[in-house]
Amino acid sequence: MKIMVVGGGGREHAIIKKLKENPTVTEIFALPGNGGIARDAVCVNIGATDTEGIVNFAAENGIDYAVVAPDDPLVLGCVDELQKKGIPCFGPEKKAAIIEGSKVFSKNLMKKYGIPTAAYEVFDNAENALEYLKTAPIPTVIKADGLALGKGVIIANTTEEAEDAVRSIMEDKKFGKSGDSIVIEEFLTGPEVSVLSFTDGKTVVPMVSSMDHKRAGDDDTGLNTGGMGTVAPNPYYTEEVAEECMNKIFLPTVNAMNKEGRTFKGCLYFGLMLTEDGPKVIEYNCRFGDPETQVVLPLLESDLLTVMQSVTNGTLGNTEVKFSKKSACCVVMASEGYPVSYKKGFEISIPEVLQNQVYVAGAELKDGKLLTSGGRVLGATAVDDTLEKAVSAAYKAVENIRFDNAYYRRDIGKRALNAVKEAN
Repeated sequence: MKIMVVGGGGREHAIIKKLKENPTVTEIFALPGNGGIARDAVCVNIGATDTEGIVNFAAENGIDYAVVAPDDPLVLGCVDELQKKGIPCFGPEKKAAIIEGSKVFSKNLMKKYGIPTAAYEVFDNAENALEYLKTAPIPTVIKADGLALGKGVIIANTTEEAEDAVRSIMEDKKFGKSGDSIVIEEFLTGPEVSVLSFTDGKTVVPMVSSMDHKRAGDDDTGLNTGGMGTVAPNPYYTEEVAEECMNKIFLPTVNAMNKEGRTFKGCLYFGLMLTEDGPKVIEYNCRFGDPETQVVLPLLESDLLTVMQSVTNGTLGNTEVKFSKKSACCVVMASEGYPVSYKKGFEISIPEVLQNQVYVAGAELKDGKLLTSGGRVLGATAVDDTLEKAVSAAYKAVENIRFDNAYYRRDIGKRALNAVKEAN
């Protein structure tokens, strides 16, 4: 089989490595891929949002199955266009991808169908938003409506910060048209949990839970990033919590989308907060999370391609999806200065023995050398019997990977390990 994976980050590298395990896969093309992915797939210089280019490539090269991984092409309708050419895909159609593409849509969906989430107000002009903030509880959360590279959420600890956020998003257009409308919502507290799930619109199969580390600095300090590391499973996500989430959030969400005529087929990501009032949805994503994928897929024991095809074909309920009982940790190695500004072009040295557990995100191949080309350069993942061992092994891998200007958090998994100790 010829497989095409749209995207070019660490998430896509993890997906490609897992797809390669299927013996029927003869070729994998990554559009556009990156310098590290080039070890595992044929990289094609077509951007993830070049829908026409992607569709033409798939048609001309006899692609048997496509995986559209990032949010932008999904929201733009890449899956719809590929399906028109008769190419089966993993990923939601445009009308379903709106669950991530518009925070206003997703908040209104939850309100309409009684799915637990933070209280909120929607605004489409700055003046009304600023007036509301005069009496809004602080801290508060300001969210741009549309996609913003995972950076369109601002937690404001003072009224002044909230007002600055509104002006930045709505007047200065920090996130472009994504900020034409905003959501101002209640600030929730409690442990955060990421749960990726396979769904064919009928059956929901949650994957192993995970814990992301969004802040750039140790002890959750500094700016928000795309994610500096992850661990799985998340110790706060107990069997009791999982059952509550299935009954009150996961199935109701999929059913709500069906009722709206927006059946979701693909990977539906639930960003949850475990509050004193029970689990609540912070956000939905219409695709695999990054870097959550880098700890979840290494724990998948079933064949990924088979599971993906069952989602596409609507037969997920008849397909075994099995995960290991082990633990995984991914430490992201970034360029010093990320997520603001950073230098590029430094040579990356990854020992051959570690290649299988490294997922490359921001790197290019030049004259046979792998060079840094992005903020998040790579993720080093380790799987072991316990979370403690997995964290230790991931950091041991990091110590053996070299590039100038490298930066990484030194406390990935610390919170999770403390939670494990408290539980015992």
